[in-house]
Amino acid sequence: MTVSVRYTCPHCDAVVTLERPPDLADRSVTKLTQPGWEYATPDDDERESADGIAFVCGDDDVTDREGTPIEGCGRPFYLNFVRFEQGVELEPDPATYGGPRFDFNR
Repeated sequence: MTVSVRYTCPHCDAVVTLERPPDLADRSVTKLTQPGWEYATPDDDERESADGIAFVCGDDDVTDREGTPIEGCGRPFYLNFVRFEQGVELEPDPATYGGPRFDFNR
């Protein structure tokens, strides 16, 4: 069983739709890759085992928010999955989403 999930390009607000299993572990959509993370392409059969999915806006069918087909901007963007190591959720280092992050303990 799959569900249609829509992701919005952070550059131009174009929308790409992807069929995914219903147990999603999505963290964020960003303009930049997370350091050290490995990304699959949208058509990769093993994409759910990667750290995320790399899109190029317009490579696949894209629409505006109302569903009208458009071309897209051609720039890359990234869907980042939640990652775990030994049962502990990993944070991107450095964080590239959610605003500035300050770590005064270093």
